Amino acid sequence: MLDANRVRILVEIAHAGSIAAAAARLSFTPPALSQQLTKLERELGCRLVERGRTGATLTEAGRVLLEHGERVLGELRDAEAAVREVAGQRPDRLSLGAFASAGKVLLPEALAVFGHEHPHVKLSLSDIEPPGGHGPVASGDLDLLITHRYPGVPLPRAGGLQRELLLVDPLVVVAPTGHAIADTETGLADLAEEEWICGAPGIHNRVSLDMAAAAAGVVLTVAYETRDYEVALALIEAGVGIALIPQSILGAAHGGGWVSRPLHGTRLAREIYTVHRRRPPAPVPAMLATLRRTAARTLRGEGAPNVDTP
Repeated sequence: MLDANRVRILVEIAHAGSIAAAAARLSFTPPALSQQLTKLERELGCRLVERGRTGATLTEAGRVLLEHGERVLGELRDAEAAVREVAGQRPDRLSLGAFASAGKVLLPEALAVFGHEHPHVKLSLSDIEPPGGHGPVASGDLDLLITHRYPGVPLPRAGGLQRELLLVDPLVVVAPTGHAIADTETGLADLAEEEWICGAPGIHNRVSLDMAAAAAGVVLTVAYETRDYEVALALIEAGVGIALIPQSILGAAHGGGWVSRPLHGTRLAREIYTVHRRRPPAPVPAMLATLRRTAARTLRGEGAPNVDTP
C-alpha cells in the first residue's frame, strides 16, 4: 500500500510547481523531499516527476497518481474533521480561493457578513485564476473555490467535487460616453471597425469575443490587450477603445465616463461557480448561503448590508 505522506509530497509538488516550493510548504529541505519522492517512484516502478531547471512537471503516471492522491488527501481531511465534530470540536478555519474580479465584486461583502455571523471561524483567501483550484479543493488544501467559465471555454473536470452555479453574469459592450451604442441597438457587425480592449489570445474573455465575432461573421481588432477590467474601464473613460465587460464589474465600478448596452443578436455571459468537496466541513454550507445572498444582490446593484448592527 502506498504511503499517504509520500503521496502528499507528489500533490504538493504539483500544486507548488517545484520541489523547492513544495519543500518550503511542507517544512522539508529540498534534498529530503526529493529523497521521499524517489522512494515513491521506486515503490511504483516508474518516474512520476520530470525535474527541470524551471520547475517540476508531472509525467503521465504522475498525473494519474495526482488525481487519485488529491481525492485520498481530501477524504483523510474529511475523516479528521468528522471525528473532531463528533468529539465536540467546531471547525474553526475556512480557506477560500477566488479569481481576481470575484475578490473585488463578491467577496468583500460575503467575508464581512460571514465574519460577523461566525466570529469563531478564521478565514483565509488565495488568489486563483481559472482553470486552477480544483486540485487543491480535492486534496483539502482549499475548502471552497470560486471560479468562472466564459462562453467557448470548457469547465475543468470536477471528479468527486460538487460544483454549483452561483451567478450568471451578462457580458455587455462598454464604450466612452457619447458613443452611438447609447442610442441604438448594436451588434458585433456594427462594431467591426472599432478598436477593442480584451485579453491576449487564449485568455478566457478573448476566447469568448473571438467566438462571438466568428459567429457574427466579422473580424474584430483588439488593439489594447489587458485581462484587467479596471484597466479596460480606465481606457474607455479616457476615450480609448470599447470592451465586453461583465455586468457585475460595472455595478461595482466607481466613476463614469462610459455607457453600456447588451449586444444585439447574441447573449454572452460568464458563469460563476462554487466548488467544494462532497462532504465539506461545517463552515462551507454557511459560506455558500452567504455567497448566494451576495450574488443575488450583485446584479441588482444593491449595496452591502450593515454588518455592525447587532
